[in-house]
Amino acid sequence: MPLLQYRIVDVFTTEALQGNALAVFTDASQIDEAIMQKIAREMNLAETTFVLPPENPDCAARVRIFTPRKEMTFAGHPTIGTSFVLLDEGAIHNHDSFCLEEKIGPVQIWVEHGERPMIWLRTPPISEGRIFDRSLCAQALGIETEDLLDVDPQLLDAGNPTLLVGLKNEAAVDRAWLDSPGMRILTDDEGEHFCVFVFSQTSEGVYSRMFAPAHGVPEDAATGSSTGPLAAFMIKHGLLTGASNTHFISEQGTKMGRRSLLHVRIAGNKQGEGIYVGGHVTAIAEGRMRL
Repeated sequence: MPLLQYRIVDVFTTEALQGNALAVFTDASQIDEAIMQKIAREMNLAETTFVLPPENPDCAARVRIFTPRKEMTFAGHPTIGTSFVLLDEGAIHNHDSFCLEEKIGPVQIWVEHGERPMIWLRTPPISEGRIFDRSLCAQALGIETEDLLDVDPQLLDAGNPTLLVGLKNEAAVDRAWLDSPGMRILTDDEGEHFCVFVFSQTSEGVYSRMFAPAHGVPEDAATGSSTGPLAAFMIKHGLLTGASNTHFISEQGTKMGRRSLLHVRIAGNKQGEGIYVGGHVTAIAEGRMRL
């Protein structure tokens, strides 16, 4: 029976037991997809990753990402947290930049060195989806239509389809909630799975929350895969007046007691070619799982 080594890290934080927790299985070559899904359900974190030898010779490793319910093509905090673990264990030879092979394709990583290194990912290309009715979104989130910015909510996708909903203030963000009945207000297609990301502007960037009941994640403490589309949405609607137009911070997870700080750099256009999401990672625990 295989004995699997794993690490647990908190992503987008410098404090233990804050940020978004992630389990990283550093050698998953002995297990299949069905076992990976069972392990992710057992760990019961927002995501669990499994590291495999790369199939693409340009990538340092292949990474598969699972929520307790399904496999993801791409996700931000698992990408950054797994990068930290691989660097920490000496599995990455180039400590400045490398790419990880994920289901969406190669994901480029950069490391900003310092006393606490910051790891950055390049947001994959972003596609725009349908626009949602503001009053319908308010109903699904249990808030008033007047709580929403005068900007149409829209579905954007950089590997993790996300409905972006701008709200007027932090109090409205804290009042919002989305569960499975709420999702059914937004879509009657059981095969349509997307996250709902609510945010309000702050002096440093945004205050945000993300709900993904369709993925088995009632609320996520930090969502890097939605933060790139958030930046694109804000660029499109001119919402970056409260922060530098090249750098802002998304504070997420605070309502859950898991405060996360996601840094965003914008160097290109709204399609994601120049949108980078980064953050710190804090090592928490390590262990072994016997199957």
